[in-house]
Amino acid sequence: MTHTLKRVGPPLLLLAPSLILVGVFVYGLIAVNFGTSTTDIHTAAQTTGQEPSNTVWFDNYLDLLGNDAFQHSLRNLLLYTAVFLCGTLVMGFLWAWLLERPIRGEGIFRSIYLFPMAVSFVASGVVWRWLLNSGQDESATGLNRLFQMTGLDFLQNNWWNNVDYGITAIAIPAIWQLSGYVMALFLAGFRGIPDELREAARMDGATTWQLYRHVLFPQLSPVALSALIIIGHMSLKSFDLIMSISKPANYQTKVPAVDMYVFKSSFDYANAAAIGSILLVLVAVVVVPYLVRTNRRER
Repeated sequence: MTHTLKRVGPPLLLLAPSLILVGVFVYGLIAVNFGTSTTDIHTAAQTTGQEPSNTVWFDNYLDLLGNDAFQHSLRNLLLYTAVFLCGTLVMGFLWAWLLERPIRGEGIFRSIYLFPMAVSFVASGVVWRWLLNSGQDESATGLNRLFQMTGLDFLQNNWWNNVDYGITAIAIPAIWQLSGYVMALFLAGFRGIPDELREAARMDGATTWQLYRHVLFPQLSPVALSALIIIGHMSLKSFDLIMSISKPANYQTKVPAVDMYVFKSSFDYANAAAIGSILLVLVAVVVVPYLVRTNRRER
């Protein structure tokens, strides 16, 4: 027993600073945030201690979930996540599939596809704000102007100013920006498949489609799951791209993260903290099953 403790002791001492920092600045602050969400701190006077605050437990959560405006934010988040996920996975996979086959200038194409990922969401949002301008006909600019010049006037629309589906327009620049990242994941997955599997399938008489359908694609399921988790949790926390395109915060494109910013700016810390806790739960629903599955596979 003593010998075992001696072996465990040095690694624990080495990890102790990181464990303490994570415990204080991650889990500790999560606890503080949850505590704030159960209070009635909704005014600047309460945040400065000029007025007393009381514990209201889950009243803030119930009020938010029953509020039509917040329900609209949740609906926008679901729409944005669905379009963002489908777009990045499909585009990233198709690019990786094309580059997986030997072609000239592969490095150039790979760099072009990956370049948007190097641009910040704020910088790209400024450009896409102009491209997705809702002006039409004489006042058309951006994509609407391009459609007008090419005789595709029927494609002109309000983009992110559409009340019902405006958030899906903001998913377009998000897809443009992160499809290259998903491509890199799938391309690494393709390149990690042993050549012996390909040769064995060809020797068995498999066609090119059968090779991909029954041999290569099944090998990419772990990569697809990883991409789904990474992109999914990023979409749930989206804020900077949405704000840089539709700033100031608009009803058409608001999501919970934007609501949290608005509440915090107006010193409504209780509702801001409650939204933060709701987002944490949503991200946990996506990430925790993946972590559990990965841990079981490693065992």
